[in-house]
Amino acid sequence: MTADSAGFASSAGTNGTRSAPSGGGFSSTAAGAAAGIGGAAAGLGGAAAGAAAGLASSVTAAFRGGSGPKTKTASAPKVRVRRSSKRQAMLTLSRVEPWSVMKFSFVASVVAFIILFVAVAVLYMVLSALGVFDSLQHQVASITSSQNAAGTNISHWFSASLILGYTAMLGALNIVLITALSTIGSVIYNLIAKTVGGIEVTLRETD
Repeated sequence: MTADSAGFASSAGTNGTRSAPSGGGFSSTAAGAAAGIGGAAAGLGGAAAGAAAGLASSVTAAFRGGSGPKTKTASAPKVRVRRSSKRQAMLTLSRVEPWSVMKFSFVASVVAFIILFVAVAVLYMVLSALGVFDSLQHQVASITSSQNAAGTNISHWFSASLILGYTAMLGALNIVLITALSTIGSVIYNLIAKTVGGIEVTLRETD
C-alpha cells in the first residue's frame, strides 16, 4: 500500500509537473491578447484625441479670423474719363447730281401745288360763305351804274370754276418751272464747283 501510494504520488507529481506548463502558456497568451487590445484601444483613443484637437484648433482659427480686424484691400484708383470735345469736319460739296435734283424738285413742286390748290379752295369756300363776293359785286355795280345804264356785272369773275381753273394752271406752270430751274441750277453749280471749288460745309457732332 505504501509503495502504491508513493507511486501514485509520484505519478501525480509528474502529472502536476506536466500540467503546470500548459497553464502558464495559456496565461501568457491571454496576457498578450489583452495587451494588444489595450494598445489598439490606446491607439484609437489617441486618434480620437488628435482629431478633436485638430477640429478645436480649426474652429478657434476660424473664429479668430472672422472676429479679427479685417484688412482693407487696396482699391483700384479711380480713373476720370475726360469727355472729348465735339469733333468737327469740314466738307466740300463738289458735285450735285442733276438727275436726283430734278426728281427731288419735281416731287417738291407737286406737293407745293397740292397745298396751294387745297388752300385756295378752302379760302374760296370761306369767303363765299361770308358773302364777300356778293358784297364786291354790289359795290362795283353801284359805282359803275348810271341813270340810263345798269352797273357792271362781275359775278362771273368770282365763279369757283374760274378761280380753281386758274389755280390749277398756275400750279402746273410752277411744277414745270421749278423742276427745270432746279435742274439747270445743278448743272451750273457743277461747272462752277469744278472751276473754283464747291461750297464748304462744316459738320459737328450733336450732344
